[in-house]
Amino acid sequence: MELTPDSTVVFEVWGIGINATILNTWIIMAVLTGASALITRNLRPDVPPNRWRTTLEVIVNGITGQIAEITERRDPRILYFAGTLFLFIVTANLLTVVPGFDTPTSSLSTTAALALSVLFAVPLFGIGSRGFGGYLKTYLEPSVFMLPFNIISEFSRGISLAIRLYGNVMSGAVIAAILLGVAPFFFPVVMDMLGLLTGVIQAYIFAILATVYISSATAVPPAKPPRAPKDQA
Repeated sequence: MELTPDSTVVFEVWGIGINATILNTWIIMAVLTGASALITRNLRPDVPPNRWRTTLEVIVNGITGQIAEITERRDPRILYFAGTLFLFIVTANLLTVVPGFDTPTSSLSTTAALALSVLFAVPLFGIGSRGFGGYLKTYLEPSVFMLPFNIISEFSRGISLAIRLYGNVMSGAVIAAILLGVAPFFFPVVMDMLGLLTGVIQAYIFAILATVYISSATAVPPAKPPRAPKDQA
């Protein structure tokens, strides 16, 4: 049994092997792009929303509400970034019900790439909000001696995100394989339902953690209170 699609080479392009992880990632990108284009093609005030448009608006409003509860100010860029992460991961996990589809999130290369995107996005958002100098000062808080620890903490976030997502997906695949061998006629349906629920939860957790990291980097520090005037003799 292959637990990761990295080893499955589907075809080659100019001598470069395209494995199942890359191909399925392209499929998810095409599904999300195509669905968004079809749903929003008649996005006009005079056209009443259909069920697909209503569903999409509910999803977007739900993501916006979750971000608003975490961040201190409205920033549509966080919605674009965290929302894209959530939709990609949840779509990848939900497509596991399709026979023959190996989710890219079961590959450590995919989860590492998603974590790296968060790792690079955090300082970019922080610099855009606080400025280059203001963001660098956060590494010196509360004192300059915390600089190496703050740097290690920054990188450990990305590592923990990658391992958490990869580990949860892989553990689900291993448990499903074990139960499938024990009772092949009953457990597949139960594990599929449990796998879908776990996939949605993992996508939610990943997007929430990314939002928390970005929110902490973009939070404006409180202004220092003015000094009290000295008593004049």
